Amino acid sequence: MAILWLLMALLMLCFVLLPFRRRRRGLEQVHPGHPDAADPARYGFVRQEELDVRLPGPDEDLLEVLDLVQRTGDYRAAAQLLAGTEAESETRWQRVQAFAGAAALELRQRPGGIHETPGGQWLRVWRTEQPKDAGGAAVHAEFLVQQAWRTSVPGTDDFRIIMEEARDACAQAALLAPGDPVPYIVELSVARGLGYPRAEFDQLWLKILDRAPHHMGAHLAALHHWCEKWHGSREEAYEFAEAAAARAPQGSLLSALPLFAVFEHLPEVNLVAGFYQSEVVTKAMHGALHAVAGARADDPVQAHVRHLLAFFLVRAERWAEAMDQLVHVDGHVGALPWTLSADPAAEFALYRAVAVAGYEANGGSPASLPG
Repeated sequence: MAILWLLMALLMLCFVLLPFRRRRRGLEQVHPGHPDAADPARYGFVRQEELDVRLPGPDEDLLEVLDLVQRTGDYRAAAQLLAGTEAESETRWQRVQAFAGAAALELRQRPGGIHETPGGQWLRVWRTEQPKDAGGAAVHAEFLVQQAWRTSVPGTDDFRIIMEEARDACAQAALLAPGDPVPYIVELSVARGLGYPRAEFDQLWLKILDRAPHHMGAHLAALHHWCEKWHGSREEAYEFAEAAAARAPQGSLLSALPLFAVFEHLPEVNLVAGFYQSEVVTKAMHGALHAVAGARADDPVQAHVRHLLAFFLVRAERWAEAMDQLVHVDGHVGALPWTLSADPAAEFALYRAVAVAGYEANGGSPASLPG
């Protein structure tokens, strides 16, 4: 279980591809003093070594089931959990990714041999014993996608073969659950890997919108299609994100999508001191702040947005607002941008310490922190 944070890094693989260290550059110029000058423990924050790097926020049901499956090799608890998770929900998509990532990581650690059973065998048994189970089919499709990105190089024959197999698996999963958007969301990664033409991608995207028009995870996955790295441009990515935010219903976190678009393209901009106070970043941050303020407290995507907001607010030297986000997410760090670091807990702890230092340098204290 201590390695599950890697799964969440893979979960967000669709969203960001460039090294985080380029985005971190200049942090030492942001804070008003050395971060060691302030003590985060005074605010009740979790110690760095106790930060949970597995998930962006709590999902105890998932952790308990995954622990059971990995200890016993019995997939049935996973099948039951997915069967009881609403198909259109963000939670189902995240749980599918987590189970697939667990199997992929197990296989990487234990590839198997003459006298050794390969890791992730429980997923193979799941597919064999319950070939009509929609949850198992979706997990298998996502497993293949993660294997392609993890074990082979895009553009090679090996990569294409695995992606073609994943494409077939997505089709099988979709047939087993016609109203479930998850198989089509998984296929977004296949579309990126195989280079779907525009018309084919548009058809795939319409299938997702027909089933879950306001699915944040789907929009984050689709965002890459509009990046210069893949098929579109930075301008198209912003247009896509802003259009989704504009049609977001009350309580939806889609209003935060432009902030993710900005984050994707940070390496392409000039990281001058005032960039994080610029109009484009300020507008995106305000949209994300509005989104989390109006979202349900139990929305599983809210933690993702708050983590990214904390990153931007620290860079923008908006200390009190950064502290507010940190209070909400502290304890869990399995989210962007921290998972792009080799040590997510240390990265989060650094930004948290900077936020505390900036907050106190401007008159803040534990007593003045809301909540």
